[in-house]
Amino acid sequence: MKFLELIWAALFRHKIRTAFTLASIVAAFLLFGLLDSVRSAFVHAGEGVPGADRLITAAKLKFGIPLPESLHARIQAVPGVVGASYGSGFYGTYQDPKNFVPVEAYEPHYLDLYPEWYIPASQREAFRSTRTGALAGETLMKKYNWKVGDKISLQTEVPQVDGSSTWTFDLVGIYRIDNPNLKSMEGILYMNWDYYDEARLSDKGTVTWYTVKVEDVDRSDPIAQAIDALSANSDHETRTQSEAALYAEWGRQFADVGLIVGSIMGAVFFTLILLTGNTMAQAVRERVPELGILKTIGFSRRSIMGLVLGESVLLLVLGSVVGLALAAVVTSVLRSTMGPSLPMLPIAEDIWLRGVIAAIVVGLLVAALPAWRGVRLRIVDALSGR
Repeated sequence: MKFLELIWAALFRHKIRTAFTLASIVAAFLLFGLLDSVRSAFVHAGEGVPGADRLITAAKLKFGIPLPESLHARIQAVPGVVGASYGSGFYGTYQDPKNFVPVEAYEPHYLDLYPEWYIPASQREAFRSTRTGALAGETLMKKYNWKVGDKISLQTEVPQVDGSSTWTFDLVGIYRIDNPNLKSMEGILYMNWDYYDEARLSDKGTVTWYTVKVEDVDRSDPIAQAIDALSANSDHETRTQSEAALYAEWGRQFADVGLIVGSIMGAVFFTLILLTGNTMAQAVRERVPELGILKTIGFSRRSIMGLVLGESVLLLVLGSVVGLALAAVVTSVLRSTMGPSLPMLPIAEDIWLRGVIAAIVVGLLVAALPAWRGVRLRIVDALSGR
């Protein structure tokens, strides 16, 4: 832009005012970046799940209600099912009550249904052959500085037969998930089903969910209906759906995040429009004589409008870039500190694009009236300060 130097000089004519306005814009787009990161995490929940041929069967009334383990053989016998396994989960705390660790117990062949999870063959075998063996996700391992061979004790609310609520595991392996949409799964500790079912005091012989692998993805719906028909009209009716659908449903359980984020950002941008609009109106009023001089020396109406609009857009874009950059740093720090269980995605290209577009739109909007006033000025009135 040939008038960029002129626009830059006009923008920083009153440095203190510009600095305060810029700080407000930075704060607004910092908040925008953080909230949009959370919104994106919920919107994209379930996307990119590679196991299109996997179904999850859980209690129809509510996920988490125990189901009989005896359903396992009946589910495997359903035509079109090539494999089925089961598991249950609970929460523990490590060393400090604030250090929550999700624990999931799986039967021996459960991991065979997840070939995309990387586990060294020797560690997989050690997990199966060690009764108290456990696998930790790479993220969980780094968070607590665990290493293979460590003994890990977790305080839980799940009592054991001996009356203790402390579960102790031998860490025999580390697993890694390369799919970024499933990184939250690396925050889970996996234990053997036999150890869990034998040691727990209550609900023996029950499971929380079944994972089912189907032969033909196109027949997933009739297979799911056949599985649910096994327990129809019983006290343990089930609901079977794809993994992606289950993840998306869990995301929706946290309320309409899009509506909440949209409401907050609407209030933020409304305030931002009032603030920057007042700043631009005041800047144009102060430079009325200058605009008259520019018209006198041959600047066209289009050029005058471009100068005012350019000043506003430049101010908003500068603030948005700094704000989104800070949001990227904050998001990265929070994710590394709290782990992938935190519902936030990195500040990716789509968030940057939405932020910069919003800055341009706001910049044009707040400068429209001041620019129009500058265009309509008569030279004689401008030079006289009217």
